[in-house]
Parts: sequence; structure tokens; C-alpha cells
Amino acid sequence: MQGGNNPHAAFSMSSSNNFSNEITGIGLALLAVIIWGGNFVIARSVVGQIGPISLGFFRWLIASLIMLPIAWKTCKREWNSIFQNLTYLSITALFGITLFNTLVYVAGHYTGAINMAMIGTTSSPIFSIILAYLILKEKPGLLRIAGIIICISGILWLLAGGNWQQLLSFHLSTGDLWVLGGAFCFAVYNIQVRRKPPTLSSTSFLLVVFTLGTIFLFPAMIWEVKHSDPIQWSSSMFSMLLYLGAGTSVISFLAWNAAIARIGIGRTVLFGYLIPLVSSLEAVVLLGERFSKHHLIGAILISIGLVLTNLSPQHWFSKKKEVL
Repeated sequence: MQGGNNPHAAFSMSSSNNFSNEITGIGLALLAVIIWGGNFVIARSVVGQIGPISLGFFRWLIASLIMLPIAWKTCKREWNSIFQNLTYLSITALFGITLFNTLVYVAGHYTGAINMAMIGTTSSPIFSIILAYLILKEKPGLLRIAGIIICISGILWLLAGGNWQQLLSFHLSTGDLWVLGGAFCFAVYNIQVRRKPPTLSSTSFLLVVFTLGTIFLFPAMIWEVKHSDPIQWSSSMFSMLLYLGAGTSVISFLAWNAAIARIGIGRTVLFGYLIPLVSSLEAVVLLGERFSKHHLIGAILISIGLVLTNLSPQHWFSKKKEVL
């Protein structure tokens, strides 16, 4: 019999499209994670070739130039809103752009890429939860508190080098302090993003924040250039700066957002927990760093804790009030 709609064919096509969307979403999330993972490897590999402030400055300068043609028209339409929220945008840029990665790049002079990735990417969510409670009045549920405790245990295990007895005479190394400082700044940035005015689009927000963060870095970069060894410009240096500016700052963000649109934020954020593992594998392969047993145990503890904090999204917070 001809004519009419075939429900079986329609269902098959819908299932095929859903499957294709899921595969694409997973691929995009993995792409973002793999690119982000290289940030810690580069922070370690360029030691002695370029100062940490200069590295941050040129990264965000490139990112700003790439975002300019993408977001310029939107920025012009939203100029009034940008001007009205300039203080908010400046604080967001200071913590998320000027300080966060710059402190990570400073840490690269004192500790390995594996330690930076493990400590930096796992302590930041904990800082974010604490700040959300203090600033946004968001109360974490029991499951999330349990996850935080396990995460902290994993971080302490890493900081202690896999020996709990060392905690009795434990002190943070210089590199650990810089990484934790960067993680705290990123947590502040996350809180600021949560408070983004609805009148600002994501693209104009990024362009303004990237640009302001770059401007704030400029005086410090000039000081660093005058008081440190000259930058060792080379084709590999240009490649790494392009990787940071285009890859970790723009492409990863766009891929991550596209993944959220396809598979949802709840599933996408889980891929973020792969960043320490990806960074560690890249550090082993590219830098010859050693992935020790205490790194593995710490990674397992942290992964369990992070999954617990996100296991039941509808019970993440019991809110005292609605937060926009």
C-alpha cells in the first residue's frame, strides 16, 4: 500500500539522528578535553624559553584577536550592557584571564605537569562549591559533601607523595601553592560566570573578558620582559602560543558548548574529569614524566569524589533562594 507516513521509518530516522548527535557530542567533548589537557604540558615545557606572564599575555592576545571577528557585531549591539557591567566584567577578567592561567604557568617552573593537572583541576571545583555556599548561599547536599571529602583525600594523597605519614610534617611546595592559587582564581571566575547578566551574550562576554584580561596583563608583561631573560622565539614557540590562543581558549570552548547542546550539560561535565588523566598521559609521552603509583591512587580517589558530587544533579543544592 502506497502513501501515508511510515512510522517505523520515521522512528528509525529519529533514532539514527539521535545516535549521530550523541556520537558527535561525545567527540566534541573529548576534543575539548584533549586540547585543554595540553595546557599543563605547555606550561611545563616552555620553562626557560618564555616567562609565565608573557606566555599568558600572548595566549590571550591571540584568543582576543580570534574572537574579534566572531563577536564584534554582537558587541556593538550590546555595548550599553557591556558599559553598564564593566566592573563585573573587569573582576571576571582579572580572576579568570589575568590571574588563573598565569599562576598555573608560574607553577610550571616549580612542579611537574602531572601534579599541576591533578591538583589544579580537582581543587578548583571544591573552591567553587565553598564560594557558591558563601556568596550565592547554595547549600551542598550530603552526597556532594561526601564527594568533596573524598576529593580532598585524593588531593592530600598527591600532595603527600603517597605517604600519609608525611602529612604530619607536611608543607606545601612552591609549585603547589601557585597551582592552588590558580585554582582559587578559576573558582572565583566560575562564580562570576554564574552571575553573568542575561543581557550579555556568550560571544560578547568572551571577547570583552579576553580583551580586558589581556590589557591587565600588559604592564606585568612589560616588567617581566625588562627583568628576565629574552623570549626564545622559534617556530615551536609560535606553534605553542597558537595552540594556547586558538585551541585551549577558543576551539575548546566552542566544542564544549556544542557538546552541551547535543548531549546535555550533565553528561558533558563528566568528560571534564578526564582532563587530569589526559594531561598526565600527555606529560608522560611528551615530557617523559613518570606516572607513579601514588598518582594512580590519587586519581582514583579524586574521580570517585567528583562522580559522587555529580551523581544526582537534581539534589546538588537545596537552595534558600533562586539564583539567576
